[in-house]
Amino acid sequence: MHVCILCYWLHTPHLLLRENPTVLLCTSIQDLKDARQGETINIFSVASGHLYERFLKIMILSVLKKTERPVKFWFIKNYLSPQFKDVIPHMALEYGFEYELITYKWPTWLHKQKEKQRIIWAYKILFLDVIFPLSLRKVIFVDADQIVRTDMGELYDMDLKGRPLAYTPFCDNNKEMDGYRFWKQGFWKDHLRGRPYHISALYVVDLAKFRQTAAGDNLRVVYETLSKDPNSLSNLDQDLPNYAQHTVPIFSLPQEWLWCESWCGNATKAQAKTIDLCNNPMTKEPKLQGAKRIVPEWVDFDAEARHFTARILGENVEEIAEAIPPSSESDAPKPDHDDSSQDAKDEL
Repeated sequence: MHVCILCYWLHTPHLLLRENPTVLLCTSIQDLKDARQGETINIFSVASGHLYERFLKIMILSVLKKTERPVKFWFIKNYLSPQFKDVIPHMALEYGFEYELITYKWPTWLHKQKEKQRIIWAYKILFLDVIFPLSLRKVIFVDADQIVRTDMGELYDMDLKGRPLAYTPFCDNNKEMDGYRFWKQGFWKDHLRGRPYHISALYVVDLAKFRQTAAGDNLRVVYETLSKDPNSLSNLDQDLPNYAQHTVPIFSLPQEWLWCESWCGNATKAQAKTIDLCNNPMTKEPKLQGAKRIVPEWVDFDAEARHFTARILGENVEEIAEAIPPSSESDAPKPDHDDSSQDAKDEL
């Protein structure tokens, strides 16, 4: 019988883990599956390049550690590497979750982005009403570089007050960042008219309400109008829903649902339900360095994910780590040209 399905890191000495990663307190796959009861939590994410696929595995482990109900992950398949596609079925089997790779052919009538990064951003927001099956009631988007510290069932069951989307507003706590809060001045201040500007690293989509209110059509109309101007939608996946919230209303999640050191500061970190490794425009600290410093459990999750990947691929853990070039530590996930599958080329 397989063991080592979900590891309880709090009981595992960090030094012992590094010296002997097989010495872990785990529960069996069958016990884990039997323990997960209730409605499935659907979580949607996207990653491109080996660094963000590394983050994605860590995010998956953090969700599974805290969430008691069954979990199904939905991944945009267009830019996932062959290696990730090889590993994820084994990971799903061993850790007891479902997954599905999804995509949607870009409509010929809709203005298409040319940069692959902006195409990835577009897939996060433009096709929510058509990329998921009609039977799906609700889905939560979680950025690949997030760490979840709470049961996602709480967010999944939250009453969105009849609104199709729910996002967390950007924190105001860290006053050192006031000069970077562009939404509090100029165009954005006038356009929002007192509404908050939300961060797109975590959001909930009530798919039934989203389709019922034609939110997808409304977002695509706004996108079509704005996207032809190269100076618009610089952060496409974030600017679009914030700009359109007059017609596609957003439910603002409580602040603790997304904590980011750059914008929130350390005073509220203890209450954080998720931690996002968002970029700090002041320090420009590399992602991996920030992850190890900000999130204590990140190192253990990373070790577990890397050892699992190495075992499945028959490689050394050091080789898995060395596959991440330092130059790939940018804030936004960038497509890995070498890893683009034929499926991605056909779809795009």
